[in-house]
Amino acid sequence: MALMQSSLDRSLTSAGCAGAIAMAVAMGFGRFSYTPILPAMMSGLAMSPADAGVIASANFIGYLVGAVVAGYGWAAGRERLVALSALAATAALLLAMGLTSSLLLFSVIRFLAGVASAFAMIFTTAIVLSRGLSAANPHVQSVHFGGVGIGIAVSSLMVFLLPAGGFGGVANWQAGWFGGAIIALIGTFLVALMLPAGAARANGGEREKPLVWTRPLFVVTLTYGLFGFGYVITATFLVAMARQGATDHMVEFLAWLVTGLSAAVSVHLWRRAVGRLGLVGVYLAGLLVEAIGLVLAVALPSPLAPLVGGLLLGATFIMITAYGLQIGRVLAPASPRKVLAVMTAAFGVGQIIGPLVAGWLAEGSGSFTAPTLLAAGVLLFCALLTGLERRRIAAAIK
Repeated sequence: MALMQSSLDRSLTSAGCAGAIAMAVAMGFGRFSYTPILPAMMSGLAMSPADAGVIASANFIGYLVGAVVAGYGWAAGRERLVALSALAATAALLLAMGLTSSLLLFSVIRFLAGVASAFAMIFTTAIVLSRGLSAANPHVQSVHFGGVGIGIAVSSLMVFLLPAGGFGGVANWQAGWFGGAIIALIGTFLVALMLPAGAARANGGEREKPLVWTRPLFVVTLTYGLFGFGYVITATFLVAMARQGATDHMVEFLAWLVTGLSAAVSVHLWRRAVGRLGLVGVYLAGLLVEAIGLVLAVALPSPLAPLVGGLLLGATFIMITAYGLQIGRVLAPASPRKVLAVMTAAFGVGQIIGPLVAGWLAEGSGSFTAPTLLAAGVLLFCALLTGLERRRIAAAIK
């Protein structure tokens, strides 16, 4: 019995670490390294905020497409192969970003990177969280989603350490993409060594049942999609906002580093509050805290604003993502992959609209204050709607 328990512990540890590295590659680098690299791209290529918003939205459109496609049953039994292929594609697409200066090609590459990150996130999460749930081990989820924050922190450190003027004929922003590609390739290799063969199937491998919509599931999915709009504006432009009010690049580095480090431990720290507030209560609290953080990101003086904004963004957005998906899975136990894909798709719609609106408002006003306050308002609406439906949702997940 002790030997079997030891083997199970090692298996869960391997799955959790593989999930963390996969999330660091697919999300921390594949998606969010655009944020610390963006200021150098804007200055080196004379890109406007609207241009930056278009490229960001292309990535999120790809993420939406990937989430929708992943919702079908074509990958059943092949989750591991698809996840690893998506991680390898992420490394290749990071490399491709440094090989062009065309807005159109940037958008195409980021679209494909969005598809890859959605596949990697959904299928890796399906494998890793199924193992944790079958073993009733909540730590697996904390480790898995903490990988996003680790990837953000490492990408921030990587960009900070790059020479300001570039080297060997390679511009600083290009070196950022090349460095990310190398790290992503190493991470993909490590995931291939540790990721389990497939998801633990409680239904014996039977095809998932159709998703049944209920009022609680609709409300959670709606707020989750609106949350995608609210968080992504600051997640995309935080470093650019820090550059506007800073006298050196240290504030940019620290703002995104703090975001990553707080994100890495956020799920673990918030898990302590689940016993008192419940899953829905923690989800609601995260929305409120993040809304406050967005207001402070533009209300406080520089350099405090981006640091506090980054801290509260990191402390909440991964946690809201993790617990939002967990609530969805509990509300639709017979269709775990379908509900994961549908909620990710709703999230993706919000992310597509967010950067476009933010870029347009920022270009018109000359600052990111208006779009950030708009995002805060959307998150407060999500919190209000969740609060009104809290008892009904909580009753449905018991």
